Amino acid sequence: MTTDNDQQTAAQKEIEHLRRELERHNRLYYVDARPEITDREFDRLMAKLTELETAFPQFASEDSPSRKVGGEPVSSFRQITHRIPMLSIDNAFEEAELADWDQGLRKLLNQSAPEYSLEYKIDGVAISLTWMNGVLVQAATRGNGAVGDDVTSNARVVAGIPLRLLNGTPAGTPSVLEVRGEVVILNQDFAAFQAEQVRAGEEPFKNPRNAAAGALKLLDPKLARERKLRFLAHGVGYFEPDPKIAASNPESGSDGWKTYAQFLDGIRQLGIPTTPGVRTATGFEQLMQVCQEMIADVPELPFEVDGVVIKLNSLADRERLGTTSKSPRWVRAYKWERYEAETRVNAITVQVGKTGAMTPVAELEPVEIAGTTVSRASLHNRDELDRLGLCIGDLVVVEKAGKIIPHILRVNEAARSEDLKPYQFPSECPECKSPVVRDEGGVYIRCPNPACPAQLRETLIFFASRPAMNIDGLGEKLIEQLLNARLVDGIPSLYRLSEHREELLQLERLGQKSVDKLLAGIEASRQQPMWRLLTGMNIRHVGQTNARTLERAFGTIDRIMEQTEETLSEVNEIGPVIAQSVSRFFRSEYGRKLIEDLRGLGLNPGQPLPDKTESQAAGGSGDTESGGKLTGKTFVVTGTMVRMKRDEIEQLIRDHGGKASGSVSKKTDYVVAGEAAGSKLTRAQELGVHVLTEDEFLLMLES
Repeated sequence: MTTDNDQQTAAQKEIEHLRRELERHNRLYYVDARPEITDREFDRLMAKLTELETAFPQFASEDSPSRKVGGEPVSSFRQITHRIPMLSIDNAFEEAELADWDQGLRKLLNQSAPEYSLEYKIDGVAISLTWMNGVLVQAATRGNGAVGDDVTSNARVVAGIPLRLLNGTPAGTPSVLEVRGEVVILNQDFAAFQAEQVRAGEEPFKNPRNAAAGALKLLDPKLARERKLRFLAHGVGYFEPDPKIAASNPESGSDGWKTYAQFLDGIRQLGIPTTPGVRTATGFEQLMQVCQEMIADVPELPFEVDGVVIKLNSLADRERLGTTSKSPRWVRAYKWERYEAETRVNAITVQVGKTGAMTPVAELEPVEIAGTTVSRASLHNRDELDRLGLCIGDLVVVEKAGKIIPHILRVNEAARSEDLKPYQFPSECPECKSPVVRDEGGVYIRCPNPACPAQLRETLIFFASRPAMNIDGLGEKLIEQLLNARLVDGIPSLYRLSEHREELLQLERLGQKSVDKLLAGIEASRQQPMWRLLTGMNIRHVGQTNARTLERAFGTIDRIMEQTEETLSEVNEIGPVIAQSVSRFFRSEYGRKLIEDLRGLGLNPGQPLPDKTESQAAGGSGDTESGGKLTGKTFVVTGTMVRMKRDEIEQLIRDHGGKASGSVSKKTDYVVAGEAAGSKLTRAQELGVHVLTEDEFLLMLES
């Protein structure tokens, strides 16, 4: 016979189990970005938990995931004084301003190449969150930096903010943890919210930031929840470790966080979502390179940004530098002016690249943004189209910011007429009509036909380019002319153009000197090293670096063709994905025919490796003299050099048969360390890797 106590015990166990499961799924979705269940399945678990908590109120808890559906309205917001002021960040709009800041830091720290962390400056609302003994107790807006509003009731309904921290770090759950970050609304959620406002006869918010700020100031958390707010952490506020663990391990300090990267990793383990795409860079040159790479990726972000925030990675160095009266010395925001305009999508076209990747492009009603006329915007891939829910005829908000190419931020769904239908991505290639395929586990849709005219055009352009065969005189416009005149139909036909001299002279803007230059450039390219030929063949995942690796491992194209996927994947830095791509190319009819034709035309197929065993080809040990002084050895170059640049040393390593890696591991043989070598030198010392100075490395080559 079941008693009331038995029912209560069973209910309590089920409630605790559901809470753990919902917390786990929240982390998988918002922190790890790898959900295991659908939204509907999550809602079913939440409904079951809510039902049990209603039936058994004695087991209610303020940190239950069910509390995120919205609590009772509040009458007003009280003021909270920040334990540590939330200071503003100084801005830099030009590279020269960043260079001056970097130079100042190097002097203050006495370091030649500080290590930086870089993250997107998300255009959201800054808040501070505090957990005590793992439970969320307070959320406050930035306010004036010293005092902000208590928005705890609304923070409880923000997606991704855990009401209870996970016990995911060696230091346990902190006694007190304050984390700072941004509350944001994703672009597609904002577009939907704007449409709802218009349907309700309300004046729509102008941008996601205003909508997020307004949501945090709503007195009813249930209304705040409707705006689908999210939180992304990006700052260290205040920390007190678990006193028991701190007493037993006084060296643990701030949970062992020595760098900002470690801090982000640590709070993710506690279940707190962090700003995505954080990267590190050592020294100013690498800093600017990473900045430009991140800026290029801005159009693919699901939220609005207006810069890149650059911080010293070392928390100890930050503390040494301290702050001015208004901002920390150790951080700068590399910002750009943002300009927006609304225009209409007249059409959507699809471009086919050299690997068959199909990229949708929005053809826009021309609109002037920041002094330039914008008439096209890349949509990147089909997933981006699905995210926007784009229809031909839609009004869209287009952004142009700094050096970023124009991109569509969001659709004005409120202005959409009912007869518009979402654009359907083509099921066949627009150029050759072949049925398209989607990358396994990827986002790109491709035309699988290597003879596709669009792929042929892009392949020839790349084959002749500087990264590949570097054919002087053969540019994009000339390749278009050659294709239109039917003088080329593939890579081999380039090497038969000398038979069509008279036809070449008939082409527009191509005189005797131009033809001579073209044919001489093509002739000279026959002697280019094998890795350049391999690069130019347009094998997926095989660029210059992997082509060089394959040449060092096997010597000739014939030897590469003989390998299985398994033997290819055993080569250092190749791995199974690249191995599969290479193997498939050389097994294909197209790949084998191409190699046969190029061999007959006298292109360089590589040189056999003398006395090299298969184990050595795969990166194993052996006689280092057989393929070069450094064959079989892995090097990492770090710090600032005096006699040569880092990339020049790395090229020397490759030229002498060695491998230049970007990270230190147990497989690293040597680290070549210059001034201010930083974390890579520390890692090498921890692992016992042999460290060389620049001079010692050069002596190694001379011996």
